[in-house]
Amino acid sequence: MSDWVGRTATEIAAAVRDGRVTAAEVVRDHLDTIAALDGELGAFVRVRRERALAEAAAVDGRSDRGGLPLAGVPVAIKDNVPVAGEPMRSGSAATPDTPQEADHPVVARLRAAGAVVVGLTNLPELGIYPFTDNAFGVARNPWDPSRTPGGSSGGAAAAVAAGMVPVAHGNDGAGSIRIPAANCGLFGIKPGLGVVPAEIGTDAWDAMSENGPLATTVGDAALMLAVMAGMPALAEVGEPSGLRVALSIKPPAPGVRIRPDLKAAVRTAGKAFVGLGHHVVRDDPAYPLWAGPAVLSRWLALPELDAGPLLSDPRLERRTRRHVRAGRLISKVRAPHAEDRERFKEAVAPLFERRDVLVMPTLAQRAPKARQWGSGSWLHSVGSAMTYAPMTAAWNLAGFPAATVPMGVGDSGLPLSVQLVAAPGKESLLLGLAAQLEAALPWQRHAPGYGVSMDPAMAAERAVMAARETGHSPDGHDGCGH
Repeated sequence: MSDWVGRTATEIAAAVRDGRVTAAEVVRDHLDTIAALDGELGAFVRVRRERALAEAAAVDGRSDRGGLPLAGVPVAIKDNVPVAGEPMRSGSAATPDTPQEADHPVVARLRAAGAVVVGLTNLPELGIYPFTDNAFGVARNPWDPSRTPGGSSGGAAAAVAAGMVPVAHGNDGAGSIRIPAANCGLFGIKPGLGVVPAEIGTDAWDAMSENGPLATTVGDAALMLAVMAGMPALAEVGEPSGLRVALSIKPPAPGVRIRPDLKAAVRTAGKAFVGLGHHVVRDDPAYPLWAGPAVLSRWLALPELDAGPLLSDPRLERRTRRHVRAGRLISKVRAPHAEDRERFKEAVAPLFERRDVLVMPTLAQRAPKARQWGSGSWLHSVGSAMTYAPMTAAWNLAGFPAATVPMGVGDSGLPLSVQLVAAPGKESLLLGLAAQLEAALPWQRHAPGYGVSMDPAMAAERAVMAARETGHSPDGHDGCGH
């Protein structure tokens, strides 16, 4: 494998700025890695080989290359925001395949910073579910390909965990960055309301959805978030001291069962923070009883704005149609209320007055199997989603920043994690605290056998297997990958 595949975005950008490697070399090697691995993992729905190489050459020719924060860094974009010249399918065969006219503001900022878009990543249809499958294929977790990488930014997480790209764009309307980050052993952060331009779908799920990064290190995520937000200071990760840290394993809604090893990860993080000089106590948010129904009603009702124009198309998944029907029914009983966000913020505000940050589980159970969930029972999808990933959506309702931090590997062989939550405007605090945890309890940056540890012979074998399965040549492709 290339010396630069599996390296951090920070390392790559510094080397391209200094002229130790060209952006074209870095991008070509990552495209070759995608060609070798993606037939197995299904992370990408479109790979931009020729266009990405041309754009990398343009970065090499920029007169301001020496000042570009993401010079030559290969990035993947989740296929639900516009990338100029490419279709935006949002995980659905029912969406138009016409090229987008202009980049989403986040994509434009990444490109202006020197990043090169190598491809578009897979997601569940319209980003509704915490597992990634659709008419274009099933995404798989590099830690265990029989299991999902999560969703809805599942393709993004799989791509980063396997070293196909050093960083990836995702977005998060109910946990869609934090859940796949937890499944795939990555750091992922959902910024608070308004920090990064949203413009996701019709109304970003009533302003619950935010764009953010997935990365193998806190420093890479901070660098990418700084560019996405247009706030360079976010890239400077600080060293917080004397923080008031709350540990909680209380679920946001009654009846949620959390795996013992996921609870233990919270306690392990707490011990690490004590060793770092922070004041750590057990303290639970005062989740109101109506919070669970409020979140559920939004998850069921809000996707109709994006799905509505597609309902007459037979290619729309049966599961999505049933989701929309259920949303209409629940709206008659408990419609999303405009005041829910402020009421929830008021309910949890006392905790964030007493404490600087909340540490809690990201997941309740391990990742489900990777399969074509969309062609199966709607109730099975809903039940599985609510069983394994009910811990994140409350903070989308609140509009608070929240992040997933890896915490080693559990008995199942899958990564463990914790979720950090802070009050609005505290993204820098979350990044600093996560970086301290990263230094105290270092995590494996890539799934076993991937990234810098990947054997060249294994890569070649995977490329041949991928070519046989997909009908593509091992040297990459333009067009739909699955």
